[in-house]
Amino acid sequence: MKIKLVKSLIGRKDSHIATAKSLGLRKIGDVTEQPDNAATKGKIEEIKYLVEVTD
Repeated sequence: MKIKLVKSLIGRKDSHIATAKSLGLRKIGDVTEQPDNAATKGKIEEIKYLVEVTD
């Protein structure tokens, strides 16, 4: 699945910033390809308001 960061990480909770970085997302517009598994889905659920997901 492809994950794209669409909102800024500035001013977000530290745990949400860490989650985004663990997915490889550092700045707006970054896109990363991640495996479709439970761990990835859990990370996306935590920061769903910051990202856009396509399968």
